[in-house]
Amino acid sequence: MRLDKYLHDLGYGSRRDIERLIKRQQVTVDGVRAKQGAVKVAADSEVAIDGQPLVYAPTVWLMLNKPAGVITAAKDKEQEAVMDLLPERFARMQVMPVGRLDKDTTGLLLLTNDGALAHRLLSPKQHVEKVYEVFYEETLAADAAAQCAAGIDLGDFTSAPAELEVVTPGHCFLRLREGKFHQVKRMLAARGKPVLYLKRVRMGNLPLDPALEPGTYRYLTEDEVESLRNF
Repeated sequence: MRLDKYLHDLGYGSRRDIERLIKRQQVTVDGVRAKQGAVKVAADSEVAIDGQPLVYAPTVWLMLNKPAGVITAAKDKEQEAVMDLLPERFARMQVMPVGRLDKDTTGLLLLTNDGALAHRLLSPKQHVEKVYEVFYEETLAADAAAQCAAGIDLGDFTSAPAELEVVTPGHCFLRLREGKFHQVKRMLAARGKPVLYLKRVRMGNLPLDPALEPGTYRYLTEDEVESLRNF
């Protein structure tokens, strides 16, 4: 493979952008400064930009710890969007959020350019479990867990059975297999308890990495991506 195609596949811009990187002597192949984009890159070649090694992975899966106040969108003229938290090259690779979190909801958000798998994970037929940590006002009724398990009538739809685990008064975890608009907030509000703080901590068998600070991201490991494929 040519070096310029290698870098283009990783989102480093147009051929002209890549030529500029090479002319500025920012790119090395196996420790040698590249002089032109036509340089051949083998499967085991070590390519680096400014000394930082690259991994050839045209299909990208990222885990982001979404902070509050950021909308789940590619771009917005007035508000900060999740893609603004990532290097620009991911947008050029057509990386997009998998589903959405409300503006004030924090926690686990996956992003990818693997459209087929993303679509499958979001399909209602897959019943991918999502776990939320919730802080709410005061305490819930004694039968709240049973009501969640039976499904709550929210007017326009009845929620599918969900598992409510109360940790302490005002603090619970909610596990559900659907993700309609404002659903967690609406389910607790239906029980008369407004949500104060909402964080997604798990999707399927993939937990939010505790090492990720709000607004930071990391690549999924091969094992993590494989676990998503096995749903």
